[in-house]
Amino acid sequence: MQDTQDGGDGRLSSVASAIRVLKAFSETEVEIGISTLAKRLGLAKSTVHRLASTLTAEGLLEQNPENGRYRLGLGLFALGALVRRRMDISTQALPYLHELREITGETVHLATLEQSNIIYLFNLESHQAIRMRSYVGARKPAFCTSEGRALLAFQSADVLARVLKDGLAPRTPNTPTDPAVLRNTLEQVRREGHAQDDEESEVGMRGLAAPVRDHTGQVIAAIGVAGPIQRLTKKALRGFVAPVLQAADGVSARLGYQP
Repeated sequence: MQDTQDGGDGRLSSVASAIRVLKAFSETEVEIGISTLAKRLGLAKSTVHRLASTLTAEGLLEQNPENGRYRLGLGLFALGALVRRRMDISTQALPYLHELREITGETVHLATLEQSNIIYLFNLESHQAIRMRSYVGARKPAFCTSEGRALLAFQSADVLARVLKDGLAPRTPNTPTDPAVLRNTLEQVRREGHAQDDEESEVGMRGLAAPVRDHTGQVIAAIGVAGPIQRLTKKALRGFVAPVLQAADGVSARLGYQP
């Protein structure tokens, strides 16, 4: 199947058409045949057949062997479950994030791992005039952030290999770019159960984070606190270890994790 530009807006026509095929299904019409899809979408039957075959091969559609019609596949359910899991984490974490901000007075984050980066699922900014700023959906390299390290320390060797392959580009003069240093740092995180960032992601900012586990024990997110070095001294950071761990453990328990 060949991808072509559609309308000059940068979209790939075959991808757009495939999405239209998926969106054609509804609660009232769970199975649709090729002819009906082609007529409804204004596409040639041969084109719809190729799209349906490709989507079926990827698990996003299924074909009913009794009537030849297509229906949404379990692959979409799996993708939707990932989105739902993120939503559930945010919901369950919210009271703990509020409490952690009250205790520390600093900005708190909830982040998860996406490829070699972290993505912020939720954040509560400090009420202080000078504070760490972050935005939901924003991404940062995982290897140099406290949340990223709290996540990476408990991932498979393949995940770490991907991070190293993508490169350890420095964000500040303090960013460690030696893979051996990163491996040692992650080993320390596994021993201590929390991760730190000392101006390694943002100049003038320090951070502390702990992992969040789901009911299977898998680390799926991290809760972190961050602030300017003038307030978040190394002594202050040590004092925040216990409340950060308690917040992460509380969310883990809400998600069904039992140590």
